[in-house]
Amino acid sequence: MQLLDGSLASKAIKEELKIEVAQLATKGKKIPHLAAVLVGSNGASETYVGAKVKACNEIGFKSTLIRLEDSISEYKLLSEVEALNNDPDVDGILVQLPLPKHISDEKVINAIHPSKDVDGFHPISVGRLVQGLPAFIPATPYGIMLLLAHYQIDTKGLNAVVVGRSNIVGRPMSILLSSNGNPGNCTVTICHSHTKDLKGWCRSADLIVAALGRPEFITEDMVKDGAVVIDVGITRVPDASKKSGFALKGDVHFASVAPKCSYITPVPGGVGPLTIAMLMRNTIEAAERRVGL
Repeated sequence: MQLLDGSLASKAIKEELKIEVAQLATKGKKIPHLAAVLVGSNGASETYVGAKVKACNEIGFKSTLIRLEDSISEYKLLSEVEALNNDPDVDGILVQLPLPKHISDEKVINAIHPSKDVDGFHPISVGRLVQGLPAFIPATPYGIMLLLAHYQIDTKGLNAVVVGRSNIVGRPMSILLSSNGNPGNCTVTICHSHTKDLKGWCRSADLIVAALGRPEFITEDMVKDGAVVIDVGITRVPDASKKSGFALKGDVHFASVAPKCSYITPVPGGVGPLTIAMLMRNTIEAAERRVGL
């Protein structure tokens, strides 16, 4: 069993991007600018946005964090997004999800101009991804593909099972794994809460991507010997033995599953660090497309 260390791969990507940004600065060209919008004070969202801003600073990007009260109206939030769309200095826009219940995630995502959609959630980005055209790829699936490539895992012809069908991870992951490339060229099955014989589907898989948000759901009896297992989940679980009072658990029961695998991602330190790195890569690509860096 070999660990797929997302922290190492993420560090390599960030170093590459740091060099690119330094070269832009030396040539007097525009520095990529990412604007993040945070609505309310959700603890997890604060952590995620903070990590993204920190990554911008490490790489040398310009970043703007716009904090808004959770009582903000949908109209006002859409106006804030439109202002960022019209700001020529902003290359990428992300609105941290989830949003308050009175605001439509869909309306806000659709309001971001496709040229600045570095999260890859806009329908135009999704449509281009499905058609195999250049597109902003959602950061988590993008990071998983890079991780597979980094460890030179040959996915051609593998039976892949994606557990979870979200628009952020599951669906784009299935498109990328079935695409004509390496990584790619898998035969992909998407499983979900209504899948009959979920254990059987997982046991047949050469590659499992667990992205359902249920801690330690994938157990030893669901994984065949030699499988590649990618754990996207990260959930805070109460743990009195920890100083923080909680432990981070993935969707895979790591202790029992890991010995059966050829490769597996840890939690934390697997997919998570790559998600932020790939968001940074999308941002520099957005800048390049917009101003021809």
